[in-house]
Amino acid sequence: MNTTDGLRDEVDGIVAAWGRERLDFDPEPLAVFSRLLRLERHIDRMRRQTFARHNIEPWEFEMLSALRRQGFPYQLTAGRLMQETLVSSGTVTNRIDRMVAHGFAIRLPDISDRRVVHVQITHKGLGVVDAAMADLLAVERRQLEGMDRESQRQLADRLRELLSHFERES
Repeated sequence: MNTTDGLRDEVDGIVAAWGRERLDFDPEPLAVFSRLLRLERHIDRMRRQTFARHNIEPWEFEMLSALRRQGFPYQLTAGRLMQETLVSSGTVTNRIDRMVAHGFAIRLPDISDRRVVHVQITHKGLGVVDAAMADLLAVERRQLEGMDRESQRQLADRLRELLSHFERES
């Protein structure tokens, strides 16, 4: 069993137990995926707490971020928002309705195609997403304090590699 500088976690015990109980199994994939799953739960909690300080839900941050990243005039079609956030048409419509109700976005008709709706971030939405992003980056930076920049880059590269396998298959 490989550990870094003697560091052990709960997953090491899980992998060892499966290795002990089922000699015909190679439980090594659990060393990666169980850690990713546990990290996902910690990250979700951390992000929810961060966004709660700005009175937004994680999905609102995701939608506002997609609009903000476009640059001025900070807008996308509803269809592009659906692609950017990987949600269904019905979900994106519901989320747009809620963002409009909160004053974070407005709907704009497409002058050349009445079936197309553009969603544009408002001044209020811009302020909220910028403040939430600044807070999120500070929180995430603190979580990575124990890793030097090169280690962070290497981890990002390995995660990109793993993610690409999943995204090719979907």
